[in-house]
Amino acid sequence: MEPQHYVVVTIGSAGDLFPFLALALALRARGHRVSFLAPEQHGPWVRPTGLPFTGLPADEAVLRDPDLWHPTRGFGVVWRATRPAMARIVPFVAALPQDESCVLLVHPLALPEADLCRVVHPGVRIAAAYLAPANLMTVHDPLLVGPWRVPAWVPLSARRAFWRWVGRRFIDPVALADVNAARTPHGLAPVPSLMDWIASVPDLSVTLFPAWFAPTQPDWPQPLVRGDFPLFDPHGDASLAPGLTAFLQAGAPPLVFTHGTGNTQAAAYFRDAAAAATRLGRRAIFLTPHREQVPADLPPSMLWQDYVPLRALLPQAAALVHHGGIGTTAEALRAGTPQLVVPLAHDQFDNGARVTALGVGASLPAGRLNERRLVRALDGLLAAPGLAARTRAVAARFPPGGGIDKVCDALSLSGQE
Repeated sequence: MEPQHYVVVTIGSAGDLFPFLALALALRARGHRVSFLAPEQHGPWVRPTGLPFTGLPADEAVLRDPDLWHPTRGFGVVWRATRPAMARIVPFVAALPQDESCVLLVHPLALPEADLCRVVHPGVRIAAAYLAPANLMTVHDPLLVGPWRVPAWVPLSARRAFWRWVGRRFIDPVALADVNAARTPHGLAPVPSLMDWIASVPDLSVTLFPAWFAPTQPDWPQPLVRGDFPLFDPHGDASLAPGLTAFLQAGAPPLVFTHGTGNTQAAAYFRDAAAAATRLGRRAIFLTPHREQVPADLPPSMLWQDYVPLRALLPQAAALVHHGGIGTTAEALRAGTPQLVVPLAHDQFDNGARVTALGVGASLPAGRLNERRLVRALDGLLAAPGLAARTRAVAARFPPGGGIDKVCDALSLSGQE
């Protein structure tokens, strides 16, 4: 096959970055030219790989916005925060040689700008990579909107009407004016509804999660290629710090608590976590780069760490309690570690529901979290009959190499069309 130029674009936290970085490195290993566009703060992860990196602007003040983790208002915060970065995609592609064969591999929130690239670089191909099932709209079960599950008995016609209402009420008022304002200078017709249109933009859609985690739905976009979790950590093979190793060896496997690397509003969560671990008589590790969120006076049975490769830590943990980000969820599934998902917003509720359905964890929405409920949820999870066998069975489903070859094959073919 002829080498292609892949322009890889992602936004968000490390959980959004790492799967795209894994794909970019795999495509480069096949001899393709790869350009990588991501928030500037991810430069320390990307630049050491040698990939040509373009840092995109990111307003880190968004991490302090209380609505960032709101079940319905969170989308608006993310959308507004990412528009300056996404605006950089079109001039980047316009500056490429016009005769160069180019494939855009993008996060779904970059699809409106990717569509504009068809005007400035005719012939460009667009592939959307979906990190989590909730990023793909469907009327089929499990159907959750934030923490609210639509009952299975609700007919499909009512579900379609419900999604149209969600689009009119929560999505279009936030995003549609921006999308159409960007389309007008390029002579493109306005989009009537973002949710109805955006899934039609890609020439190819790719799921970065397997069918056993979320079966293909009849209303997902086509053509669709099913991938696996492309788990990646630039320091995944690093040994654990001596202090952490000593802690792990000093007693029973600990509970591990995290609420995401980008969450600066988790002080109450870590207070409840410390109190629950104390009541349960369990050792605990708290993972967050924001030390001020963790109680200052931790007893010897508890340890704070700013960062630890989950691949190395989770096999030594009794359970992982986390926010339900898809990368963290997948790491726990691969490690065979029981997990309690405490979702806040975005795709996290759906991920928690799928972990529960697999029988390898449970879910407790953050809005209902307190010490008592956390103790009860962890007690019930760790005492669940057959839990160890189910976690082992799920871990055995992970293919060597993260299943990246299948996705790269599909992307290579898309570049030849």
